[in-house]
Amino acid sequence: MLYRRLGKSGLQLSALSFGAWVTFGTQVGRSLARDLLAMAHDHGINFFDNAETYNNGVAETLMGDVLADLRFPRDSYCVSSKVYFGAVNNPLPTQRGLSRKHVIEACHQALQRLRVEHLDLYFCHRPDPDTPIAETVAAMDMLVRQGKVLYWGTSEWPAEAIIEAHQVARENHMTAPVMEQPQYNLLHRERVEREYAPLYDSYGMGTTIWSPLASGLLSGKYNEGLPADARLSQPGYEWLREAILENDPARLDKVRRLVPVAQELGVSMAQLAVAWCLVNPHVSTVMLGASKLEQLQQNLGALDVLPRLTGDVLRQIEQAVA
Repeated sequence: MLYRRLGKSGLQLSALSFGAWVTFGTQVGRSLARDLLAMAHDHGINFFDNAETYNNGVAETLMGDVLADLRFPRDSYCVSSKVYFGAVNNPLPTQRGLSRKHVIEACHQALQRLRVEHLDLYFCHRPDPDTPIAETVAAMDMLVRQGKVLYWGTSEWPAEAIIEAHQVARENHMTAPVMEQPQYNLLHRERVEREYAPLYDSYGMGTTIWSPLASGLLSGKYNEGLPADARLSQPGYEWLREAILENDPARLDKVRRLVPVAQELGVSMAQLAVAWCLVNPHVSTVMLGASKLEQLQQNLGALDVLPRLTGDVLRQIEQAVA
């Protein structure tokens, strides 16, 4: 496994990490979750990602039960949660958002579900237009000072809001955000590569990127149609199917043009896409998701592909997705 610092912090995360979004508690039950986390940990993955809203807290409960089953040393892994959307359907105003009340209570609830005494990483899952950023920064600072959170950050925040959070923290001697969790892949690059460009050096921001395969699109599984067992075929994910496949059909053409590049290297499309994300030095870790052991095993092979992404190969990739 390759390890990278989380921005300019001292925390070193595995370059590949494992997340529970859309799988834990739906496609993945306790037995398979145990096998997936065991495989990930055995291969050196030390970061497991979760959120209050993933299956309304069920994903965190499942992950917590499995971590307890496996009895990994607590200092051998990091676990995260995210706060904003709430953990119930149709949440009341106090059950969602980034108010001091919800940030702190959601942290306590995540600790109980994950069965840990502290969260290594805690993310503000989206910006909250109804809460002053200063209030959210103060709530996170309180949790850090209490030892319940070690590092806090944001997810899909605009650059100007992240800058404001840093300014508030500096002016009030509070703990500033360390990381951002944005979507990043060959088909979704603008925010990570351009909008956030000034933040990496100025604020030492690290990124824990999600959807390196564009919800499976970059794996090539949809090149010839919609497989019946694919995530986008499952009930409840019609919104994701529309966003990934139907709104921009030209994206599939780009994916198909990547096939010869992967074939020439003798690697899978998924391995190529994940390895490409790691070429970016501002990516601290790439979040993998899997509903099958063979998926995780294959994606772990992206580390072997990374050294083979030479300048010539990267130019071929750029030409394919241009």
